[in-house]
Amino acid sequence: MTVSTHARRTRVHVTGAASTAVRALLESQRRPARVLAAFSQGVYLEVRTEAEPSVIAVITGEATRLPNSVVLAGPLPNLTMGDDAAVGDRAIELGPLSLTVRRWWDPSPPLAPLDRDLLARAADELTDPPGAGLAGDASVELLAESCAKGWLLGAVTAAERLVGLGPGLTPSGDDVLAGLLVALRHLGGAAGAGRAVWLADWLAATVTYDARTRTTPISATLLHCAARGEASPEVLAVLRGLAGRQALAPALRRLYRLGHTSGADLAQGIGIGARTVLSLAASSGAAG
Repeated sequence: MTVSTHARRTRVHVTGAASTAVRALLESQRRPARVLAAFSQGVYLEVRTEAEPSVIAVITGEATRLPNSVVLAGPLPNLTMGDDAAVGDRAIELGPLSLTVRRWWDPSPPLAPLDRDLLARAADELTDPPGAGLAGDASVELLAESCAKGWLLGAVTAAERLVGLGPGLTPSGDDVLAGLLVALRHLGGAAGAGRAVWLADWLAATVTYDARTRTTPISATLLHCAARGEASPEVLAVLRGLAGRQALAPALRRLYRLGHTSGADLAQGIGIGARTVLSLAASSGAAG
């Protein structure tokens, strides 16, 4: 008698720590999911739901901790693209893996009030980050100029052009926008630049409106996370560096190591956001 590969695999029971970005999805009733991509250190699951985020990253401690991640307390078992999956009731069932969520972590911790002069000096480190996938792109330049002036029409027009622009699981255009949104929310709030946060609200509505139809499922989820200020530890470390809470240079080196161009693209967006916060705070006379 022939025994299938699925039948021979031993059930693996583990616990994990999940991002609060996916808490509502994990605590809802169980829904079927499909494997979008599987790597040695992680698996991307798309859940059948109209809500966002709809993609969950199930990862080991060695992988990049995206804001939609559940981090395992141990290694991943052998998984395949064809494995059955389900998410809900604070659990994930995936092939031989049975994961129960025991703890939560915050992908959007607030920044303390920052010194605007220090931010201005630090922002210079993010001018033309090396390896950016859209360096010199006209839409990126329009985005930067429009945001700095607080010109909403120009910023929205540029953002619409950038959604889904570029190859890969997270296209460069999406990464630039994600970095910008997170920077506007965190740095704008910490600097007391209400107009920067206002701009983030409009851009967030623009890029998330039809993201599922314009970019990859993984990138659409990350845009929804960024719209709420949720990001990976590498991005948050750079924001803390810009705010003077930790050394900026090593945080940037860690960010640049993400993906092929993702780290540099995120840095480009953060740089646009930092300069926008400074420009809009100065023009509004916000207290520094």
